[in-house]
Amino acid sequence: MAMADITVMGAGVFGLAIAYECARRGARVQVIEKRHVGAGSSGGIVGALAPHTPERWEPKKQFQLESLLMAEDFWREVDCLSGLSAGYGRIGRLLPIDTPNQLELARMRTIDAQSLWQGKAEWRVVAREQFAPWAPPSGTGYLIQDTLSARMHPRMALASLAGALRASGGRIIEGKCTPPESRDNHRIVWATGYEGLAALSQDQGVEAGNGVKGQSALLGHDAGTLPQLYAGGVHIVPHADGTVAVGSTSERYFDDPASTDAQLDELLARVKKALPLLADAPVLERWAGVRPRAATRAPMMGAWPERPGHYILNGGFKIGFGMVPKLAGVMADLLLEDRDAIPQAFRVEASLGKLAGQDQ
Repeated sequence: MAMADITVMGAGVFGLAIAYECARRGARVQVIEKRHVGAGSSGGIVGALAPHTPERWEPKKQFQLESLLMAEDFWREVDCLSGLSAGYGRIGRLLPIDTPNQLELARMRTIDAQSLWQGKAEWRVVAREQFAPWAPPSGTGYLIQDTLSARMHPRMALASLAGALRASGGRIIEGKCTPPESRDNHRIVWATGYEGLAALSQDQGVEAGNGVKGQSALLGHDAGTLPQLYAGGVHIVPHADGTVAVGSTSERYFDDPASTDAQLDELLARVKKALPLLADAPVLERWAGVRPRAATRAPMMGAWPERPGHYILNGGFKIGFGMVPKLAGVMADLLLEDRDAIPQAFRVEASLGKLAGQDQ
């Protein structure tokens, strides 16, 4: 097909990434955002890029693995074009091992990771004292260390993506919410977060997904390139700017999407218990926002049913930043080349319940 003009609705990480990828390939691209870049959940502070466990392998985990392995080159190119830093770093992750059964399972997964992660990252058991005092309590004295996890500063990443998009010839229009009229070879991508999921649900008459509120905090502590932690149900992520992000809650029901409350106070208490080193770190920011979760809990991508020329990229929930490099490439293949390599579980129809009987 002839090169299409692309309009992307929404300037979160999904919207900016697909716009950048299309512009990089030579398309004429614009992003329309009704508020400002990063106004939704992408403008948060946590930025934990972490894989699922290396077991019970299936297409979603393979897609995530490939994206995480692409991330370093992807963000290096973005930063080179923008002249900014996205705050990316493959620093790995530590998880406590509390029981003998967990220790045995962790060692079994070490073997699984050697094959499933293709020798490009490790899932290994290490002694806790190797990382003390930057180590959570562990009932066995051991930790899992995975070398695939990375960190990303969400706001720095958005700024770098926006800069790379503009450097590639794309433009961003803020304060507007109406897409242009559809025409031949013009394609519109809706990357509008939980509000977009609500609009799709209303259009299709089924719940395609929902919004899940999360609260997190930014602490004043410079941990350098120490690994991120996951302990006590909390992500603890050292950022490149000398801060540590901690989060997050998961709230299906809420009144105010942008307010923080006692649930964040309880989360901060768990942080201090999991890592006493942060007990006196000042709280620099408290943040709340609503993350889009598709019905399948996988990212949602593909054509908007019965709406020619319109497409969807949504539903990143907690893993959106880690999936961006491969999602953007697959979506650009669809938009610019009509090449459809979308996994079944990621298809819009999967979240709408229209893939019954197919392998997802």
